[in-house]
Amino acid sequence: MEAISEIKRVTPVRRLRVTILGLILAALIAGAWVWRNPSGATDAKKKTSEPTPVITAVINQQNVPVQLAANGTVSAQQTVAVRPQLSAMISAVHIREGQFVRKGEPLFTLDARTEDANVRRTEGQLAKSRADLRNAERNLERQRELFRQGFISQAALDVAENQVDALRAQLTVDEATAQANRIARGFSEITAPISGRSGAISVYQGSLVQPNDALVSITQIDPINVSFTLPEREFIPLQQAFAKGEVPVTVELNGPQKQTRTGRLIFIDNAVDTASGTIRLKAEFPNADRHLWPGMFVMVSLAPQTLIHALTVPVQAVQNGPEGKFLYVLDETGKVKPFSVEVRLVQEGFAVVEGKAITSGMHVVAEGAQNLRPGSAVTEASSIKTGAGPG
Repeated sequence: MEAISEIKRVTPVRRLRVTILGLILAALIAGAWVWRNPSGATDAKKKTSEPTPVITAVINQQNVPVQLAANGTVSAQQTVAVRPQLSAMISAVHIREGQFVRKGEPLFTLDARTEDANVRRTEGQLAKSRADLRNAERNLERQRELFRQGFISQAALDVAENQVDALRAQLTVDEATAQANRIARGFSEITAPISGRSGAISVYQGSLVQPNDALVSITQIDPINVSFTLPEREFIPLQQAFAKGEVPVTVELNGPQKQTRTGRLIFIDNAVDTASGTIRLKAEFPNADRHLWPGMFVMVSLAPQTLIHALTVPVQAVQNGPEGKFLYVLDETGKVKPFSVEVRLVQEGFAVVEGKAITSGMHVVAEGAQNLRPGSAVTEASSIKTGAGPG
């Protein structure tokens, strides 16, 4: 038992000796490596002193249209429901469903035999009234001659004049009746009120129709409208541009070819929607090829204002710092210096910036800024390595 306790007391001392010997041996090995490889010891120092590879861009000055974008819905300028104005039977249908028709083109013909009879009756009555009036006027001339010769009294002359006046009034009534019957006869020929595409036809030959029955609807699609909304903050530049003249509007059709159409702004609503904080607008587009169709969803873009002589940089050149946004600008010695900026607009991969010290032509760091700090030396690179991907 005494021997065992003695060994336990000696063991920590032995461990300390082994540790010290190990440290001395490691120091000797490291010294030998440094003596044999003096350049390796300074690699880290050289690495920190080498310029950092970056990709730079030039600050450009240009006029920048401020693009606004929104989702839009295609809508017809007019949709008219064609209705008869007579109670009659359809004797002919002149169109097909989905057919394009022109204004004034025949659509339906109604049975007009009753209207034809009414026209003939009133025209006969009109002819009789005209004959009666002519006879009364001739009789009045004779009565006036007899009155001048003293053969008849004033009362007899008055009777003849009253008869002419009555027949003239009756002629006016008969003319109006005949005109009304001719108009009613015209209602039997139903024509297209506008040019456009016909919808579903709800009646056929032989159908009995009543006034206010919808026979077919016609939708005007050339030109055609696109409705969309924009935030109310855009109202003032929109209103100013609209007051100055035509505001171009572009739509992009959903499809594999991404076709676009250009039209013009025609309507700004008279009130802002308080629920959504948006204002409703409409643009008109020519649509002869009929690629825009009512109910379609499209992407709308317009540029109601242009920033004159704006300074632009790639959007990735703008850095975020504790004091705000800034650019790394290269000086004559190839080192970078931060310049504070305000971003006025970001669109299509570039940013419009403003700053007291920045000017057109300055070189800024567009890629690789994450490895920099103020005063870092940089060198231009064709590409930046971001590290190996998963193997």
